[in-house]
Amino acid sequence: MPPDVPAPPPPPSWRVALPHSTAAVPIARALIRTALADLDAPADSDTAELLTAELVANAVEHTDGSGPIELVVELLASGCQVEVHDHDPGPPGNLTRLLPGSTPDPWQEHGRGLLLIRALSSACGHRPTEHGKAVWFTLPRSPRPPGPAAPRD
Repeated sequence: MPPDVPAPPPPPSWRVALPHSTAAVPIARALIRTALADLDAPADSDTAELLTAELVANAVEHTDGSGPIELVVELLASGCQVEVHDHDPGPPGNLTRLLPGSTPDPWQEHGRGLLLIRALSSACGHRPTEHGKAVWFTLPRSPRPPGPAAPRD
């Protein structure tokens, strides 16, 4: 861009540090709903809450407690993206595809979170960050419920 043309503003977003403990999961569930409402994000808040809880629970369970977990919610033209940042650079298992023979056992407590994320998001993945990694998912725009009906004469 030429120097006299201002850069476009960054997309609206939320960034919140969470404790590296199981308390982070219910906090994240509440925060994702608040963030989506604040950003006026056109995404399904029930799905966002479920998938955010899965990412945060995985970050708490599978990384050491060397620092906080960070929740990032960004409004996109196509919906919204949710990221959970942690300090472990290792990839989060089989997030982007199900490997042969790795179908979760329906009777086990663990193993279905990443499957839910793959199934319910429009895209998901992970990327390295300066201090570890970010695991993310995107949700498409969901249709807005119609507003109140206009009064008839």
